[in-house]
Amino acid sequence: MITKLVIAGLLLAHGLIHASYLAPRPPATAGGPAWPFELDRSWLLTSLGTSPELARTLGVALVAVTIAGFALAALAAVGIAPAGLWSAALTLGAVASLGVLVLYFHPWLVLGVAIDLVVLWAALVARWAPEGLAI
Repeated sequence: MITKLVIAGLLLAHGLIHASYLAPRPPATAGGPAWPFELDRSWLLTSLGTSPELARTLGVALVAVTIAGFALAALAAVGIAPAGLWSAALTLGAVASLGVLVLYFHPWLVLGVAIDLVVLWAALVARWAPEGLAI
């Protein structure tokens, strides 16, 4: 059960870090790093002529789907949600997360992209699930 709780915790943490996109930007400091979680600017959406408001709305929706997908996968991992939702929830969370991270890319977020790619591989290629999770 400890393994399932650790997996659930990691999934929740990865999903919830995306809430940083919804948090207010902290004050800039002299010599401080740029805030990487920006929904008002997207390299791709801007080049397509999308308004900042629409880009933000799309980003908020993707963040919500990301959090919901990973939360549902975490609940399935510990047996609260049906085990049959595991793979679909994991895939939904990872695809939405990749959408956010690619559309609103910042170099600091490369680790998040790597995590999502590993999660997708585990869910779709390896068909992996926590031990004892009957899917």
